[in-house]
Amino acid sequence: FDKPLSAFCFLFYFVLWEVCAGERKALSNRIKARSTSGRAEGPYRSVDHFDSLAREDFPGKDTLDKLFQHAVQRFGDGQCLGTRDVLSEENEVQPSGKVFKKLILGEYRWMSYNDLDTITTEFGSGLAALGQQPKSSIAIFCETRAEWMITAQACFRRNFPLVTFYATLGEEAIAFGLNETGVTHLVTSVELLETKLKNVLPQIPKLKHVIYVDQKKVSTEGYPAGLSIHSMQAVQELGALPENMGRAVVKPQPSDLAVVMYTSGSTGRPKGVMIVHSNLIAGMTGQCERIPGLGPDDTYIAYLPLAHVLEMTAEISCVTYGCRIGYSSPQTLSDQSTKIKKGSKGDSSVLRPTLMAAVPEIMDRINKNVMSKVQEMSFIQKKLFTLGYNYKLEQIRRGYDAPLCNALLFRKVKKLLGGRVRMMLSGGAPLSAATQRFMNVCFCCPVGQGYGLTETCGAGTITEVADISTGRVGAPLLCCEIRLRDWAEGGYTSKDKPNPRGEILIGGPNVTMGYYRNDSNNQDFFADENGQRWFCTGDVGEIYPDGCLQIVDRKKDLVKLQAGEYVSLGKVESALKNCALIDNICAYANSEQNYVISFVVPNQKKLTELAKQRGIVATWEELCTHPDMEREVLREIKEVASSIKLQRFEIPVKVVLSPEPWTPETGLVTDAFKLKRKELKNHYLHHIERMYGGK
Repeated sequence: FDKPLSAFCFLFYFVLWEVCAGERKALSNRIKARSTSGRAEGPYRSVDHFDSLAREDFPGKDTLDKLFQHAVQRFGDGQCLGTRDVLSEENEVQPSGKVFKKLILGEYRWMSYNDLDTITTEFGSGLAALGQQPKSSIAIFCETRAEWMITAQACFRRNFPLVTFYATLGEEAIAFGLNETGVTHLVTSVELLETKLKNVLPQIPKLKHVIYVDQKKVSTEGYPAGLSIHSMQAVQELGALPENMGRAVVKPQPSDLAVVMYTSGSTGRPKGVMIVHSNLIAGMTGQCERIPGLGPDDTYIAYLPLAHVLEMTAEISCVTYGCRIGYSSPQTLSDQSTKIKKGSKGDSSVLRPTLMAAVPEIMDRINKNVMSKVQEMSFIQKKLFTLGYNYKLEQIRRGYDAPLCNALLFRKVKKLLGGRVRMMLSGGAPLSAATQRFMNVCFCCPVGQGYGLTETCGAGTITEVADISTGRVGAPLLCCEIRLRDWAEGGYTSKDKPNPRGEILIGGPNVTMGYYRNDSNNQDFFADENGQRWFCTGDVGEIYPDGCLQIVDRKKDLVKLQAGEYVSLGKVESALKNCALIDNICAYANSEQNYVISFVVPNQKKLTELAKQRGIVATWEELCTHPDMEREVLREIKEVASSIKLQRFEIPVKVVLSPEPWTPETGLVTDAFKLKRKELKNHYLHHIERMYGGK
């Protein structure tokens, strides 16, 4: 009896497994969007909401303050915002002589929805008592932390438009934005106040009040006369006084300005994007529909800049749906992060998040770190890992999973991010197919790749969880539609085969109101004959038969060489980031020359190992200027370029190696780690002249 029963059970589970895999493949291959006009250029709209872009998940909740009040009513005593205590700090001297600050952090301390509601009410009341007026802008220049979200919710509630700046913006850009918006009140941290703001405050005459969010005392010496400096706690206590709590609250309307978000910008001065309440509601509605099961059982780890639209909308959405948000930073994210003392726990290990957003640069870094560890394994361990990786990769492509591999091989890798991540969302720049598959395989969760801009509230497209393809950014969200505009000069048209291509235009209620006092750039926005707003992105896309979008180029990245060939710098960089010796790369081309050159941040570990094999003994800085090392990096660039079939004229023929990584603090990349081409060109100007045969 046992044998027939066992055979029956095996047959039952085998059939069930095949049915599930079939369903997954069917969902992955289904038509997700189609053209409303029947023409190849679109507009394309999600088939799940084809008749209209209007949709309300929370009827009547048409402003951000109403969404928050609704969340407080539903989840009152539930945990909302969490922060870790710093138990101790110490300086650790590196072999190079550099000093790194190392932290030991405690458990997360949680603020409930009711707590957040009370603090928000008191802080908003305190700001009003300090003279902040409805519909008058207030600025925030602060790191990602709970106080940022408290400030935002207080401003949304009282109709104070919030002007946001990246914490890594330079002094000149900050002064420009504060003067352009004419703010009288600014919320910041002690560190940013003392290291960045203090020098420029005399240049901002309209600023009257600075509020710092830390639990510290700040000396008021050396600040301009007439400028008042307050702690957040003091403003909150001021707001809690009966005479201030009784002040009337002016509630926002859907068409009122909610945020002026200054982009760090890959070119030129920062631009302030004007976002009204209805824009954000529409954008978040579209985003949340692509995250199945979002709710109180989820924990989100917050470490990206809150002044970035991806992070801000992600956190507001989490609050709306009752998720917990645990605050972190790129320097404390994992046990191996730069500020975590060896042997103590990083934020992911303690928080064990279920949801995580990331930019491709961070995922690429995780990929290279894990694969570097694999290379250090014994021959047998390495062989087993490779076999398991390739086996699971094939299973995923067929719509299956590999539970045994997950349990035996990838359990430790999953624990790098806490072991419970059920979905990751990538945005800010294109994610390579190799890195996307790596995250799928090793972290055992889907990676939703999204496409959107500050100008569209971060909403545009997101891949569906069931979509097992790579390299694409998904179909239009429910809140918007996409169409393609021919760009003949670049060779992209709706008549291209096998799929239509062109500049991506995004239209819908999530498209923002334009740039603050910047009419010269507002031509990128327009309204169609039906009054719907559109934004011209400058990105070039390709629409597949199932309605999904792939980003293939950027208009500003296209350079025509002397011989007439067009080179897409972004395409070259994306391809060559797969080189093991390269951590980051910027391709550069001059129209008066006939070849491409490049600036490279090499992988320190790999390049140092290679130098040892070649018998070269030198400091890291000396290695990066050593001709043999430049030749080795160029050799690998050519090998990788040939394997992925880059054209001969697309392959960089000269290289300069940078010993310092490009971070937002250096001003060479944005906070989303996009290259700032103008700044990189200026930084490497003498190298460009050398590589092009100048003096």
